[in-house]
Amino acid sequence: MSAAINLESAPRPKMQARGLSIYYANKLAVKDLSLDITEKQVLALIGPSGCGKSTFLRALNRMNDLIPAARHTGEVLLDSANIYDRGVDVVELRRRVGMVFQKSNPFPKSIFENVAYGLRIAGMNDRAELAVRVERSLEQSALWDEVKDRLGDSALALSGGQQQRLCIARALAIEPEVVLMDEPASALDPLSTAKIEDLIHELKARYTIVIVTHNMQQAARVSDQTAFFFMGEMVEVGPTAKMFTTPTNRRTEDYVTGKFG
Repeated sequence: MSAAINLESAPRPKMQARGLSIYYANKLAVKDLSLDITEKQVLALIGPSGCGKSTFLRALNRMNDLIPAARHTGEVLLDSANIYDRGVDVVELRRRVGMVFQKSNPFPKSIFENVAYGLRIAGMNDRAELAVRVERSLEQSALWDEVKDRLGDSALALSGGQQQRLCIARALAIEPEVVLMDEPASALDPLSTAKIEDLIHELKARYTIVIVTHNMQQAARVSDQTAFFFMGEMVEVGPTAKMFTTPTNRRTEDYVTGKFG
């Protein structure tokens, strides 16, 4: 008799795109994309500039809503519910699906207040509770030991790598379920990049992570799954090791081996 399948431990999709197309005015930026994003794994989106990676990433928490000419067809599901349905609270959606941008963007406030910002917006004002959440978020972003004695200092005095980890802490403070990262290490030196990559490895135990990167080695190092985009289409998606060694599509092979891009 075959062993029963443990459905509790089987990976499940946290988010899903179904027939998703995204337009800027009449320009098609992402074409008929269907993709599952597995819970508590890292999905890397790779492909040449302008291929639709960041547009798709922003669709996952409706950041494209902020672009007047942007529109979409199809669905994006979070825990099987369409995030574009009428009546969806976009503020709550962005709490559940947080984002870290390419360029670190700390506020001109103290380190403490940067991390506490989203919590205060959500109505948390108890100083002791804020302190606990700020410390936990800074620990999760591997920054606590470096800043614990100067939480009142300006965040703008931190190094570039520290500022990016601070922005990750700020995203984690509101306890998201999914973390989107748009080239989070592209402006950083190799040592800071390594810290961000180590951090991503640790965070996937608690969060579902989607990362856009132009760095093939980084995608290979940090992700469980990789999706290759080209000219607005998702060409191929699969386990990262397979995508980088035996991809199915010739265009994927040409890209990951450096023949173009």
